[in-house]
Amino acid sequence: VQLQASGGGLVQPGGSLRLSCAASGFTFDDSAMAWFRQAPGKEREFVASIIWSGTRTRYADSVKGRFVISRDNDKNAAYLQMKSLKPEDTAVYYCALSSHPYGLGPQDYTFWGQGTQVTVSS
Repeated sequence: VQLQASGGGLVQPGGSLRLSCAASGFTFDDSAMAWFRQAPGKEREFVASIIWSGTRTRYADSVKGRFVISRDNDKNAAYLQMKSLKPEDTAVYYCALSSHPYGLGPQDYTFWGQGTQVTVSS
């Protein structure tokens, strides 16, 4: 199983970024997917999740209205569109795999891939 996140970078406050997660080694459309993040000195936290079909999503309160999670089962990929970025969004972002197709809760995720750094700073 491999999950590779990409698309991070340095962005000014108020800016946007789109993260991508390339998945392989498992049946992608049998699995819910999620994004987590970890800031320096802090524990990893849940950001957003999406069920296998893409028809249901869940977001952390801190990102609601600013971030959108999506997926493309034909490309075995998940995405996180981030807008109105704030300095407190600075973290390493990880995509994660659930063993359950409808897993939306943070506790449903047991495998994380390599992350991508997002830095929001002027």
